[in-house]
Amino acid sequence: MTSTLEHQTIDPHTQDFLDEAKASKFDFHSISIKAAGDERLKTAINSAVMRQYTGRQLRLLELPDSEGLRTLAGDIKGHALDYLDYYLVQTKQAVERNGGQVHFARTGEEAKRIIFDIIDKANCKSCIKSKSMVSEEIELAHALEARGMDVVETDLGEFIVQIDHDKPSHLVSPIVHKDRASIGKSFAEYFGTPFTDDPEKLTKQARVYLRDKFRRADFGMTGGNFVVAETGQVCVVENEGNARQSITTPRVLVSLIGIEKLVPRLADLAVMLKLLARSATGQPFTVYTNLFGGPQQEGEKDGPEEFHLVFLDNGRTEILGSEYRETLRCIRCGACLNACPIYRKIGGHAYGSIYPGPIGALITPLFQGLGNFKDLPQASSLCGACYEACPVKINIPKHLINMRKDIVSQHLNHPMERVIYRMWAWALKSPFLYGAISAMQKFELRRRAKKTGWVKSVPFPGSGWTQIRDMPAPAAKTFHEMWRGK
Repeated sequence: MTSTLEHQTIDPHTQDFLDEAKASKFDFHSISIKAAGDERLKTAINSAVMRQYTGRQLRLLELPDSEGLRTLAGDIKGHALDYLDYYLVQTKQAVERNGGQVHFARTGEEAKRIIFDIIDKANCKSCIKSKSMVSEEIELAHALEARGMDVVETDLGEFIVQIDHDKPSHLVSPIVHKDRASIGKSFAEYFGTPFTDDPEKLTKQARVYLRDKFRRADFGMTGGNFVVAETGQVCVVENEGNARQSITTPRVLVSLIGIEKLVPRLADLAVMLKLLARSATGQPFTVYTNLFGGPQQEGEKDGPEEFHLVFLDNGRTEILGSEYRETLRCIRCGACLNACPIYRKIGGHAYGSIYPGPIGALITPLFQGLGNFKDLPQASSLCGACYEACPVKINIPKHLINMRKDIVSQHLNHPMERVIYRMWAWALKSPFLYGAISAMQKFELRRRAKKTGWVKSVPFPGSGWTQIRDMPAPAAKTFHEMWRGK
């Protein structure tokens, strides 16, 4: 029924992502320029994220005090991080009372070893997996496949990413970079069926294929949107029902979750759920909200025989002890991506990580080293749209500025850049020099725009401005000149 994955054509932006991932330092500059020039990519992304962005704005109006609720949600997450050690112990005790087991992994490799050991002891062969960013973070699916397991991503978007050898480009909607035609082409190649780009037909095709996988799988994998410490329950929200199938049908279930996903009480979870779907997709609630935290109990008709909760650190405690600890509040709603004008122009792959957008520009350097991703903190206009959209009020612009300060203090920027900024700072101290330099700049820009009225290129260091856009010529009179009546 299916062709081999080796014959699939990899999306060019994904190929750039994979090629750059092999290098020690990610070349954001070249990849972002290429993405910004791809009109199909920009059209696909804008079509998806603008709908979610406007939906969020409308849905928040339904809440009596959305700003107060955002503040409360931020305080809840901040409190959980302040007392994270206490709530981790409480969660472990609650899960064990429910009949489950809790494991702690310091690194991605340790998490994979724990999961492999669970699989080996239970003699599992086939895995159905619901959407999980933390499993993407450690490339768990690839590791399971390398061990000979049949692994299937059951979220429709993630399934398309899997059969395309692709990477997700959004925290919530992994295939916003694709249009219907490219998805139809992928299905036709993978299933060996006639091409169609009809969404209903494509969905039915995936449903038939996945339904058989659900029936046969003996191992289930999930992530978690939240973990409730007082009850030991994992909360997974979704719109397709695939996560519920992954939770209830296999005999062994593992949930891999970052340690920062804890909330203290069920009452706190209610606050987060009022904001999560509204911020992510513009829905008041997702279609399915799943709460689980142990194996099948006596009298229950479905559920796993074994339940394992694997908490992953993977650099999170280092962030917890730094000035960037607020970034661990993130609930992965993607609202900051939808609001960001930079993300809308270049998409997710240009960020070089499965965490794109404004929040990715912070946590990717924190997870993988600022020296390897020093361009990401610069990938922001600092307009503040991400802060306004964040449901837990992470001050992303403030942290981006602090990270830019770190780049300078660690001498990670180019030496010529440091020289230019020192000279600029020196000139700004002198009104005469500032005026003279400004007059020369205006003269040169007007000269370059003489024929068309637009500046098409300028020399370094301003060349970045005109690399993918034209600049209008300066006005005939400056504001100061008009103010003085000249």
